[in-house]
Amino acid sequence: MKLTASVGVSVVLLGCATEEDRFLWLEDVTGDGALAWVEDRNRATRDAFAEDPEFESLEQRLLAIFDADDRIPYVYKAGDWYYNLWQDEHNPRGLWRRTTLEEYRKPDPSWEVVLDIDALGKAEGENWVYGGASILVPTYDRCLLRLSRGGSDADVVREFDLVAKTFVDGGFSLPEAKQNVAWAGPDEIFVATDFGPGTMTDSGYARIVKLWRRGQPLGDAITVFEGETSDVSVGAYAELSPGFEMQFVYRGRDFYNSDRYIRRDGELVPLAIPTDAGYAVHRGWLYVTPRSDWVLAGRTHATGSLLAIELERFLAGERDLAVLFQPGEGTALAGYSPTRNHVLINILDNVRNRIEVATPGLKGWTAAPLQGGDRTGFQTIDAGAVDPDGDDRYFLETTDYLTPSTLAVASVGEDAEVLKSAPAKFDTDDLAIRQHWAASADGTRVPYFQVSRVDANETQPTLLYGYGGFRIAQVPRYSAGVGAAWLERGGVYVVANIRGGGEFGPDWHQAALKANRPRAYEDFIAVAEDLIRRGVTTAEQLGVMGGSNGGLLMGNMLTMRPDLFGAIVAQVPLFDMRRYHELLAGASWMAEYGDPDDPEEWAFIEGFSPYHNVAEDVDYPRLLVTTSTRDDRVHPGHARKMVALMRDMGHDVLYYENVEGGHAGAADNAQRAYMWTLAFRFLWDTLARD
Repeated sequence: MKLTASVGVSVVLLGCATEEDRFLWLEDVTGDGALAWVEDRNRATRDAFAEDPEFESLEQRLLAIFDADDRIPYVYKAGDWYYNLWQDEHNPRGLWRRTTLEEYRKPDPSWEVVLDIDALGKAEGENWVYGGASILVPTYDRCLLRLSRGGSDADVVREFDLVAKTFVDGGFSLPEAKQNVAWAGPDEIFVATDFGPGTMTDSGYARIVKLWRRGQPLGDAITVFEGETSDVSVGAYAELSPGFEMQFVYRGRDFYNSDRYIRRDGELVPLAIPTDAGYAVHRGWLYVTPRSDWVLAGRTHATGSLLAIELERFLAGERDLAVLFQPGEGTALAGYSPTRNHVLINILDNVRNRIEVATPGLKGWTAAPLQGGDRTGFQTIDAGAVDPDGDDRYFLETTDYLTPSTLAVASVGEDAEVLKSAPAKFDTDDLAIRQHWAASADGTRVPYFQVSRVDANETQPTLLYGYGGFRIAQVPRYSAGVGAAWLERGGVYVVANIRGGGEFGPDWHQAALKANRPRAYEDFIAVAEDLIRRGVTTAEQLGVMGGSNGGLLMGNMLTMRPDLFGAIVAQVPLFDMRRYHELLAGASWMAEYGDPDDPEEWAFIEGFSPYHNVAEDVDYPRLLVTTSTRDDRVHPGHARKMVALMRDMGHDVLYYENVEGGHAGAADNAQRAYMWTLAFRFLWDTLARD
């Protein structure tokens, strides 16, 4: 059979991979044959750029940007300290360090090193990557430290003494697994991990959570909750702020639906909110974000709203929830952050930020614009509490595609104090940000941001980026790498706000679920066609890039509209949608994509499975696929098999697999610089040809 490229998305699709998957052997992540194939492909890709005089210079420039001392060292507060992880050329895996706010205000703060990750890895003969720390409240003297090998999701957990700055001898310690751990008190923790055969879900996460007390063998820990293998995961955590102590248990039935409980006196009390709603409990208040209309006591609370009620009143049966935010035309809740006495509400208005502050009072809640939280141009504004139990201070960060980040601190109702401002890393002269709208196949208006020269009067090499999944919104943020590698050279940079994302709330996301997944692809195609119609670029000059779910988007652009693009970069992608649910965390995403084992659902999934829709007799755009051997979220087999299949058909595809990096694709700045250089040199070499 022959696949003929179409000018629309409803092309006749060819299933090229059979039930007898000839490349199944490439799913053996560390198998000798698979790794030999990877090294062969990596060598070919390195050789392809060996004579590129600009490759090394761009790589060195990007590395200098990523390692620069003038970056903002972002911090979070725990007790009296402000913690930061810092990576540079001398500390590629990072220094976990801390300072005081008074010191942080200085241009060159003095830092106290808590743990040198590079030195630890060298001493233990491991390629450790810092994975975060859960610090014990309210003493702040211990933490549960996460370390992964090469940046994978699976990690080891060790108890660490933040006063002595050493691991606790005989303290809590867990071997490598995909696991959730949380403090339940100073001498006990909640553990959801691999307890042995039958204790993990089909998604590869824990289905049992236990309470483990200090000095007790893990095998004697008390089972708190046990889910089903069909669940995504289970877990538990505790609120330990004095006066508000409380324990919570959750059961993730799928990616978007969970049962939630409050644990009191060893008993589980159901939290009677919709399974698809988000929630938080802070200082006695319950906050709920419905993701479908919630009819409660005769009142309908809209999808995407933010509601609040005192928790004990809710548990007692009262249902008069206050509405802190309700979406309107073009507006959506981007997030919220409680301080001690207020709630900071981040609102997207046609993909442009503004911040409001809500305050409870004797006559109910009131809301007003946050001082300094109004939008300017296309700036993205983030506001988050510094110490939500201690006071009403918040960090305020502002940025856009052309403006480096500024970090300020303020208390609600007071002027902000600028703490740090990042310097410019690329030339922005004559560059401007614009927002445009494209009409998708069903008439839906789809916004997109364009960064380009003000006076451009001819078509230019253009990079279109997209994601379109899992409620993740794409908002303007400064990227020195994009600026130095693309914009400064004269390229146009475009970000599409397609359905499947969170730009317009839950409805925007749900519009591209399962059988409706093609709506996201139609949106992306509409943006690409609009760029060509407007004379910004041509099909030969238009490149696209995306990772993870965005990598699946790239695979579908390859198979659905090979005529529309000159180059495609797919990073840590999903490609084989027939087996995605059997690979690593894939089963957890069936609420997003569907179940391939259900014949009715496979009927539509097959239509957006790139591995099943490539063909020999099609002239595809140039393709670069990158992944990581240590990615234990999206299996590297997706990328490997797609490339092997296309090469077997005679297509010229570049492939590079970083040994480390996990789902992020890189574990340190040197690896990031190489991967960025590879992508952008490939794009420029392809799209800027005469």
